[in-house]
Amino acid sequence: MDDRDSPAVRRRDLLGLSAAALAGAAAVTAPAAAAAPRAPEQEAEVTPPEDLMREHGVLKRLLLVYREGIRRIEGGERAPTQPLNAAARIIRGFIEDYHEHLEEKYVFPRLREAGRLTGTVSVLLLQHRRGRELTGRILTATRHTRGARAAHTLVADMAAFVRMYEPHEAREDTVVFPAFREVVPAKEFLRLAEVFEDEEHRRFGPRGFEGVVDQVADIEKALGIYDLSRFTPPG
Repeated sequence: MDDRDSPAVRRRDLLGLSAAALAGAAAVTAPAAAAAPRAPEQEAEVTPPEDLMREHGVLKRLLLVYREGIRRIEGGERAPTQPLNAAARIIRGFIEDYHEHLEEKYVFPRLREAGRLTGTVSVLLLQHRRGRELTGRILTATRHTRGARAAHTLVADMAAFVRMYEPHEAREDTVVFPAFREVVPAKEFLRLAEVFEDEEHRRFGPRGFEGVVDQVADIEKALGIYDLSRFTPPG
C-alpha cells in the first residue's frame, strides 16, 4: 500500500514488539460502523482547541521517539528502523492526514475570514507541506536497514522535522487556537466540537485518541523511553 494511503499504523506492525503488545492488537483506523455510540452527556465534552492540543501531546511524544533515534544513530548504534517507521506512520495517519486536516479545514479558514493571524497561517500551511515531505522521506528510509550515508540523511530529516514542529505546535497552542476561539461564535464552537469528535471516531474507531496513545506507548516501551522518571535530572 502506498504510504500516502496508509492512514495509520497497526499495533501488530509495531517493531515486532512483545507478546503483550501483540495481544489484543487493533488498527488505529476502523470503519465508521465500528464506532460505538456516545452517550448524550458525552457530547462536546472536549472543545476543539483542547482536542487539537491533546493531539499535539501525541506529536510531542513522537518527536521524543525521533530524538531517541537520532541519539542512537549519532552514538554509532544501528538505526532502530522499525520503531521509527511506526512513529512516522502515526505521524502520517494521525497528525498529518487527520489533525492537520482539521486545522486546514476548520481553523485556518476561520482566522483568515476574520483577518486574524493571516501571515502566521500561511507559514503554518507551508510547514504542513514541508512536514509531509519529510515524513515521506523518513517512511522510505526506515522501511529497511540501510548504510551509514542513508542513516546520516535520516538523522537530518528527523532533526529538521523536530526543529520545525516544536515551535509550530507551540505557536498554535499559545496564539492560533486562542484566536480561533475568539472568532467562532459559541454555538458554532460547540457544533465543531461534535464534528471533531465524530471525525475522530469515524477514522480511528471506538477508542479513537486513546487507541493512538496506546500505540505511541508501545513504541516508547520498545525503545526503553516509556518510563517518565528517566527524564528526571539527578538531584
